[in-house]
Amino acid sequence: MAIVGAALSDCGRVDVLSPFHLHQQAASRALADAGLTKDDVDGFASCGMGMLPPVEVAEYLGLQPTWADGTSVGGASWEFMLEHAVAAIQAGHASVVLIVYGSTTRADLKRGRRTANLSFGTRGPVQFDAPYGHTLIAKYAMATQRHMYEHGTTIEQLAEVAVSARFNAGRNPDAYYREPLTIEQVNSAPLIADPLTTLHCCIRSDGGGAVVVTSADRARNCAKAPVWVLGTGETTSHATMSEWPDFTESPAVRSGRLAFDRAGLTPADVDTCQIYDAFTSMVLLTLEALGFCAKGEGGPFVADGRLRIGGALPTNTDGGGLSSCHPGMRGMFLLVEAVRQLRGEGGERQVAGARVACVSATGGWFSTASTALLAVG
Repeated sequence: MAIVGAALSDCGRVDVLSPFHLHQQAASRALADAGLTKDDVDGFASCGMGMLPPVEVAEYLGLQPTWADGTSVGGASWEFMLEHAVAAIQAGHASVVLIVYGSTTRADLKRGRRTANLSFGTRGPVQFDAPYGHTLIAKYAMATQRHMYEHGTTIEQLAEVAVSARFNAGRNPDAYYREPLTIEQVNSAPLIADPLTTLHCCIRSDGGGAVVVTSADRARNCAKAPVWVLGTGETTSHATMSEWPDFTESPAVRSGRLAFDRAGLTPADVDTCQIYDAFTSMVLLTLEALGFCAKGEGGPFVADGRLRIGGALPTNTDGGGLSSCHPGMRGMFLLVEAVRQLRGEGGERQVAGARVACVSATGGWFSTASTALLAVG
């Protein structure tokens, strides 16, 4: 199976369009990128919009798919959907699957249409976390503190993740923030949840994206060279922090193992990574989980600028959620950037000779993970 179309909607500051419009922009651009039309689409995947996702978005786009997926597992949803789309095409349940996302989180917050902290309810197991004020960032801060305590990870090493992301964003004309950062600036920014400052956290933007997936036979007749889906893996972990066995281990340990085994690859084969970076520590735990470095060695691994364009493992080459775009859930943007890199469409941020990309997304508070190995040629 292959991704044959990938595109973004308008991103950054989008004050005049609705989330539905961003879905439409991304979908139409991705289909055009593939040389296809909406009449070719018989499979559709999306989540997060309306009372009947993905039905309302499909209706808005003028689609009546015979296969649909509305999997909602946080920021990793679109990587989950990619695995499901590949399986559906292999089984003959669909021939062309459109996966799409759009959000106006920044604009909604500016206009008071939503609050910054989503309510996850107080029923079920989550009720035992709620009385302690465990916001999403507090959960990540706890994991960060534990990694620092157990493995000696320093705040300077964590800050390098943000500095590297901004370095890459400086080469992306569409990134929300492009001016250079220093480690001192990251660590001296206002504190949000100890030890994470504002610059250890993802930005808030608007935007959307879409990818088109189809069979190998059909992919060879599309407008651009196909990006092959070599292997995928997905997993869930926990909803309550008390049920997370190890605060220093991302569930990407399991999704990554599945993806690499199914692809017949190892981390040494990867030219570029696109990793969910809602917080700097998320990147360290994911790199360790995927086997790019040993557990506990994420801090030294990133400290020498390895994640920058021109470094040993260019990661989040568009600037990531820390600097480029993060409209609430970022998994879709990882897929689009990976496709662009593998096609050689990265412009100034292009990774020379990129043939294999590792995409790994995280949902919730290390609650879910999904990994995909993509390649050209």
